[in-house]
Amino acid sequence: MARVRYWRKVPFMGKDFIAINLFGLIVVRKGAFFPASSLNHEKIHTAQQREMLFVFFYVWYVLEWLTRLIFCFSAKKAYFAISFEREAYANEYDEGYLKGRKHFSWLRYLKVTGKSK
Repeated sequence: MARVRYWRKVPFMGKDFIAINLFGLIVVRKGAFFPASSLNHEKIHTAQQREMLFVFFYVWYVLEWLTRLIFCFSAKKAYFAISFEREAYANEYDEGYLKGRKHFSWLRYLKVTGKSK
């Protein structure tokens, strides 16, 4: 079961983001449109965090973002290139994805491709 909380001000978020997953707690900007696909996206992040014991997820996330930033020259492009985000965005519309998801599935998204948002 996902733990979702609605807050007026959401930590670590710019105006483009409506939600953030902090150690399995999904924090959503109060009044923002939060569709089922976004909830599923955040649930995928919760699964990723659990399998990496939460702390290692955040360490890897930051290191991968910094590495991608060097090659992308754009914070936004680097964000969309992170393997965790690529897995979550690729499967956010598949409601049954988490039931059949194998552990460490995000590793398949480490490979750099020409596609980016």
